[in-house]
Amino acid sequence: MNDEQKYTIQGLEEYIRQGEPLQRERGKAWKVAIGLQQVDGLQTSEYLLDTARKHIEGDISIEEAKVLIDSYYKSADDRKFVENDLYTSLKM
Repeated sequence: MNDEQKYTIQGLEEYIRQGEPLQRERGKAWKVAIGLQQVDGLQTSEYLLDTARKHIEGDISIEEAKVLIDSYYKSADDRKFVENDLYTSLKM
């Protein structure tokens, strides 16, 4: 898998087509989850896809993936809050 594919939902297809049985199962689950995000109009981050890949390959558990993703998006939300607060303060 090349670097361009690694961070796309199509990159997960490689696991579904050519992976071990557990990798195929995990790849399908991540593909469904990411597809549901896309239906809601959400864009999938490279971080989420990289975390999914680590889980599919067995480097981390699903629980570890959840903690990593939750903390990543919480810190992103915190950064947006600070940036918005700073922007609002500067406008005054």
